[in-house]
Amino acid sequence: MKIICVGRNYTDHIEELKNEKPEDPVLFLKPDTSILLKKQPFFIPDFSQNVHHEVEILVKIKKIGKHIDRKFAHKYYDEIGLGIDFTARDLQASLKEKGLPWEKAKAFDGAAVIGTFLPKDTFKSVDDINFSLEKNGEIIQKTSTKLMLWKIDELIEYISKYFTLKIGDVIFTGTPAGVAKVDPDDKLKGYIEDKEVFSIKVK
Repeated sequence: MKIICVGRNYTDHIEELKNEKPEDPVLFLKPDTSILLKKQPFFIPDFSQNVHHEVEILVKIKKIGKHIDRKFAHKYYDEIGLGIDFTARDLQASLKEKGLPWEKAKAFDGAAVIGTFLPKDTFKSVDDINFSLEKNGEIIQKTSTKLMLWKIDELIEYISKYFTLKIGDVIFTGTPAGVAKVDPDDKLKGYIEDKEVFSIKVK
Protein backbone atom coordinates (compact mmCIF):
# COMPACT_ATOMS: atom_id res chain seq x y z
CA MET A 1 0.00 0.00 0.00
CA LYS A 2 1.00 3.61 -0.32
CA ILE A 3 0.17 6.77 1.59
CA ILE A 4 -0.76 9.81 -0.49
CA CYS A 5 -0.76 13.08 1.42
CA VAL A 6 -2.40 16.38 0.54
CA GLY A 7 -0.80 19.62 1.64
CA ARG A 8 -2.35 23.08 1.99
CA ASN A 9 -5.99 21.97 1.95
CA TYR A 10 -7.23 24.32 4.71
CA THR A 11 -6.95 28.10 4.33
CA ASP A 12 -6.22 28.72 8.01
CA HIS A 13 -3.21 26.36 7.91
CA ILE A 14 -1.91 27.97 4.71
CA GLU A 15 -2.04 31.35 6.45
CA GLU A 16 -0.54 29.90 9.64
CA LEU A 17 2.62 28.80 7.81
CA LYS A 18 2.61 31.85 5.48
CA ASN A 19 2.40 29.68 2.39
CA GLU A 20 0.79 30.59 -0.92
CA LYS A 21 -2.66 29.20 -1.69
CA PRO A 22 -2.10 26.56 -4.41
CA GLU A 23 -4.01 26.38 -7.67
CA ASP A 24 -4.10 22.57 -7.42
CA PRO A 25 -3.77 20.13 -4.49
CA VAL A 26 -0.21 19.70 -3.25
CA LEU A 27 0.67 15.99 -3.19
CA PHE A 28 3.47 13.99 -1.62
CA LEU A 29 3.95 10.36 -0.61
CA LYS A 30 4.92 8.47 2.51
CA PRO A 31 6.19 4.85 2.38
CA ASP A 32 4.57 2.11 4.42
CA THR A 33 7.63 2.18 6.71
CA SER A 34 6.47 5.61 7.95
CA ILE A 35 3.43 4.05 9.66
CA LEU A 36 3.69 4.15 13.45
CA LEU A 37 3.07 0.64 14.72
CA LYS A 38 -0.01 0.09 16.88
CA LYS A 39 0.48 0.68 20.62
CA GLN A 40 3.97 2.07 20.00
CA PRO A 41 5.06 5.56 21.13
CA PHE A 42 6.25 8.17 18.68
CA PHE A 43 9.97 8.74 19.11
CA ILE A 44 11.17 12.22 18.18
CA PRO A 45 13.97 11.64 15.62
CA ASP A 46 17.44 12.85 16.51
CA PHE A 47 17.72 14.82 13.26
CA SER A 48 15.03 17.34 14.22
CA GLN A 49 14.52 19.81 17.04
CA ASN A 50 11.05 20.85 15.89
CA VAL A 51 8.65 18.03 14.98
CA HIS A 52 5.05 19.21 14.50
CA HIS A 53 1.79 17.28 14.74
CA GLU A 54 -0.67 17.66 11.85
CA VAL A 55 -4.01 15.90 12.40
CA GLU A 56 -5.84 14.81 9.24
CA ILE A 57 -8.92 12.93 8.06
CA LEU A 58 -7.94 9.71 6.26
CA VAL A 59 -9.61 7.81 3.45
CA LYS A 60 -8.92 4.11 2.82
CA ILE A 61 -9.25 3.01 -0.80
CA LYS A 62 -11.19 -0.23 -1.35
CA LYS A 63 -10.72 -0.92 -5.07
CA ILE A 64 -8.31 -0.21 -7.90
CA GLY A 65 -8.94 2.96 -9.87
CA LYS A 66 -7.29 5.28 -12.40
CA HIS A 67 -8.68 8.51 -13.89
CA ILE A 68 -11.68 8.33 -11.54
CA ASP A 69 -14.46 10.78 -12.32
CA ARG A 70 -15.57 12.79 -9.29
CA LYS A 71 -19.15 11.53 -9.55
CA PHE A 72 -17.90 7.94 -9.16
CA ALA A 73 -15.24 8.65 -6.50
CA HIS A 74 -17.57 7.68 -3.62
CA LYS A 75 -17.51 4.09 -4.88
CA TYR A 76 -13.80 3.76 -4.15
CA TYR A 77 -13.89 4.05 -0.37
CA ASP A 78 -16.18 3.11 2.49
CA GLU A 79 -13.99 3.88 5.52
CA ILE A 80 -12.95 7.19 7.10
CA GLY A 81 -10.16 7.51 9.64
CA LEU A 82 -7.96 10.02 11.41
CA GLY A 83 -4.20 10.26 11.66
CA ILE A 84 -1.19 12.45 12.21
CA ASP A 85 1.30 13.57 9.58
CA PHE A 86 4.34 14.22 11.76
CA THR A 87 6.59 16.83 10.15
CA ALA A 88 10.17 17.75 10.99
CA ARG A 89 9.48 21.44 10.44
CA ASP A 90 13.07 22.62 10.77
CA LEU A 91 14.28 20.06 8.24
CA GLN A 92 11.37 20.83 5.92
CA ALA A 93 12.17 24.55 5.99
CA SER A 94 15.80 23.84 5.13
CA LEU A 95 14.82 21.57 2.23
CA LYS A 96 12.28 24.07 0.88
CA GLU A 97 14.87 26.86 0.94
CA LYS A 98 17.08 24.74 -1.31
CA GLY A 99 14.19 23.72 -3.58
CA LEU A 100 14.57 20.07 -2.54
CA PRO A 101 11.86 17.45 -1.92
CA TRP A 102 10.26 17.17 1.54
CA GLU A 103 10.47 13.41 2.04
CA LYS A 104 13.15 13.44 4.73
CA ALA A 105 10.93 15.76 6.79
CA LYS A 106 7.65 13.96 6.14
CA ALA A 107 8.31 10.30 5.36
CA PHE A 108 10.68 9.15 8.07
CA ASP A 109 9.96 6.05 10.17
CA GLY A 110 6.96 6.57 12.45
CA ALA A 111 5.86 9.81 10.78
CA ALA A 112 2.37 8.54 9.93
CA VAL A 113 -0.16 7.76 12.65
CA ILE A 114 -3.19 5.83 11.37
CA GLY A 115 -6.08 5.51 13.81
CA THR A 116 -9.16 3.30 13.82
CA PHE A 117 -11.27 3.54 10.66
CA LEU A 118 -15.03 4.07 10.83
CA PRO A 119 -17.66 3.07 8.24
CA LYS A 120 -18.42 5.91 5.84
CA ASP A 121 -22.15 5.47 6.45
CA THR A 122 -21.52 6.54 10.07
CA PHE A 123 -21.66 10.10 8.74
CA LYS A 124 -24.46 12.02 7.07
CA SER A 125 -21.90 13.52 4.71
CA VAL A 126 -18.15 13.05 4.32
CA ASP A 127 -18.08 16.76 3.45
CA ASP A 128 -19.07 17.71 7.00
CA ILE A 129 -17.11 15.60 9.48
CA ASN A 130 -15.85 17.23 12.66
CA PHE A 131 -12.45 16.14 13.93
CA SER A 132 -9.92 17.27 16.51
CA LEU A 133 -6.59 16.63 18.17
CA GLU A 134 -6.10 16.77 21.94
CA LYS A 135 -2.64 17.32 23.43
CA ASN A 136 -2.20 16.76 27.15
CA GLY A 137 -5.94 17.17 27.75
CA GLU A 138 -6.37 20.34 25.65
CA ILE A 139 -7.94 20.52 22.18
CA ILE A 140 -5.38 22.21 19.94
CA GLN A 141 -6.57 21.37 16.41
CA LYS A 142 -10.25 21.29 15.54
CA THR A 143 -12.20 21.74 12.30
CA SER A 144 -14.62 20.15 9.83
CA THR A 145 -14.10 18.65 6.40
CA LYS A 146 -16.58 21.25 5.11
CA LEU A 147 -13.67 23.73 5.29
CA MET A 148 -11.45 21.72 2.92
CA LEU A 149 -10.42 23.59 -0.22
CA TRP A 150 -10.75 20.30 -2.11
CA LYS A 151 -13.28 17.80 -0.79
CA ILE A 152 -12.61 14.07 -0.57
CA ASP A 153 -14.19 13.10 -3.91
CA GLU A 154 -12.37 15.95 -5.67
CA LEU A 155 -9.09 14.73 -4.20
CA ILE A 156 -9.69 11.18 -5.41
CA GLU A 157 -10.41 12.48 -8.91
CA TYR A 158 -7.24 14.61 -8.90
CA ILE A 159 -4.92 12.05 -7.31
CA SER A 160 -6.03 9.27 -9.66
CA LYS A 161 -4.87 11.30 -12.67
CA TYR A 162 -1.31 10.77 -11.51
CA PHE A 163 -1.32 7.63 -9.35
CA THR A 164 -3.29 4.43 -9.76
CA LEU A 165 -5.18 3.94 -6.51
CA LYS A 166 -4.99 0.41 -5.13
CA ILE A 167 -6.80 -1.51 -2.41
CA GLY A 168 -5.51 -0.47 1.01
CA ASP A 169 -4.02 2.85 -0.09
CA VAL A 170 -4.59 5.65 2.41
CA ILE A 171 -5.12 9.32 1.58
CA PHE A 172 -4.19 11.95 4.18
CA THR A 173 -6.46 14.86 3.25
CA GLY A 174 -4.68 17.84 4.86
CA THR A 175 -4.46 19.55 8.24
CA PRO A 176 -6.12 22.64 9.70
CA ALA A 177 -4.43 25.37 11.74
CA GLY A 178 -3.06 24.63 15.18
CA VAL A 179 0.01 22.59 14.24
CA ALA A 180 2.67 22.77 16.93
CA LYS A 181 5.82 21.18 18.27
CA VAL A 182 5.64 17.91 20.17
CA ASP A 183 7.80 17.25 23.21
CA PRO A 184 8.74 14.12 25.16
CA ASP A 185 5.91 12.91 27.43
CA ASP A 186 3.19 14.62 25.37
CA LYS A 187 -0.01 12.58 25.04
CA LEU A 188 -1.94 12.97 21.80
CA LYS A 189 -5.52 11.81 21.24
CA GLY A 190 -7.50 12.07 18.02
CA TYR A 191 -11.27 12.35 17.73
CA ILE A 192 -13.74 12.02 14.86
CA GLU A 193 -16.84 13.78 16.11
CA ASP A 194 -16.76 12.65 19.77
CA LYS A 195 -15.18 9.24 19.20
CA GLU A 196 -11.56 8.66 20.16
CA VAL A 197 -9.79 6.89 17.28
CA PHE A 198 -6.15 7.05 18.39
CA SER A 199 -4.04 7.74 21.46
CA ILE A 200 -0.26 7.92 21.43
CA LYS A 201 2.60 8.98 23.68
CA VAL A 202 5.63 10.97 22.56
CA LYS A 203 9.09 9.90 23.65
